[in-house]
Amino acid sequence: MSVLAERHRADGTHGRRALVRGALTGAVALGAGLAAGGGSTGAGSRSGPYGPRPGTPEAALRELAAGNARWRTFHERHPDATRTVRQALVGGQHPFAVILGCVDSRVPPELVFDQGLGDLMTVRSAGEVLDDAVLGSIAFGVVELGIPLVVVLGHQSCGAVTAAVRATERLDQLPGHLRYLAQQIRPAVDRTLRRDARVDAAVTQNVRLVRSRLAAEPDLAARVAAGKLAVIGARYELTSQRVRRIR
Repeated sequence: MSVLAERHRADGTHGRRALVRGALTGAVALGAGLAAGGGSTGAGSRSGPYGPRPGTPEAALRELAAGNARWRTFHERHPDATRTVRQALVGGQHPFAVILGCVDSRVPPELVFDQGLGDLMTVRSAGEVLDDAVLGSIAFGVVELGIPLVVVLGHQSCGAVTAAVRATERLDQLPGHLRYLAQQIRPAVDRTLRRDARVDAAVTQNVRLVRSRLAAEPDLAARVAAGKLAVIGARYELTSQRVRRIR
């Protein structure tokens, strides 16, 4: 079986997972998700050692959208995990997207987007908070590996954002490094909102602020202006497993 055929082979565990998550399933259509359209083959693709790779921001976005549709409708392929792919990856990597996500254990990007080894470069920090290490890691993927898409991925019921909101409300002094996280997230908090609505709005606004800061980084801004890179915001809903783009 070829590598491409292996990539598209359905995984045999779908039925068991569907029983666990079936009550949470959303509609099949992408609707207001990341993007419309199908996979990433064809124009805008570049060849890696284990098959065609999305080579443009648009193609990368379509691939992520298609993967999330598979995930939330229980048609995961769990691609790029075969013996052949693992051997091919020894010689180098060609990921097509950087995902800056939260450390939350419920939102692993490779599962949420149904991708495999060598497909995504994932950078994770609580609340997608930026520091020099995070910024350098993202810049490495874009500058050194030529990745065309960066996604800032927030999520419903984010604990780091919730902690930052509570610190703002009660002026709590969080211990140690948690205080740094809260200080970074605090500009996203709208004090005119109440309780759960304040947290939920802060999750979305935090993604917007982080995305804007990333897009303005010198290492990335020139590529964005040239159309070689897109930096977008998105949000994962735990209740539906859907990723939707944040404008």
